[in-house]
Amino acid sequence: MHDIKQKLEKTLEHLRHETASLRTGRATSALVEQIEVDYYGTKTPIKALAAIAVPDARQIVIQPWDKNAVQPIERAIQNSQLGLAPITDHDAIRLSIPQLTEERRRDLTKLLGKMTEEARISVRRERDEALKALERDYKAKTMGEDEWTRGKKEIQKIIDDTNKKIEDSTAAKEKEIMTV
Repeated sequence: MHDIKQKLEKTLEHLRHETASLRTGRATSALVEQIEVDYYGTKTPIKALAAIAVPDARQIVIQPWDKNAVQPIERAIQNSQLGLAPITDHDAIRLSIPQLTEERRRDLTKLLGKMTEEARISVRRERDEALKALERDYKAKTMGEDEWTRGKKEIQKIIDDTNKKIEDSTAAKEKEIMTV
């Protein structure tokens, strides 16, 4: 049971990480932290190359620790799918976050739905593996029928709790995306 709980927690954490990168019209450092920069021939996330600050709800400021990283970071942001235009200001890069259009909000909601479905598929896969392992133990006579039935109920309770967390997380993110 402990093993399935860990795997499901990883699934939830992955979903949270993925949805954090969705643009909501409000500035957040999670938008740019994972963008990979070609820095001296090595793909490096921005958060490893610079300090990322959010001075207000519509702006992100990226301050590289090495001045030579300014241009590669700027290029990486331009090549990302965020659709943001970086403005270089001496040794810092400023990103202005524009308001999202209604169409873009709907597109982001669809993308959120796909991410949610991937998480649900992962949860179903983990449930199936856990039930197969339980059944193997039952058929190998290492557990009784009562333990087998109790184990199935426990697994289903864990799955239901995880699905509820996925739904709550998705609903909160969808509300955040659709809020003007």
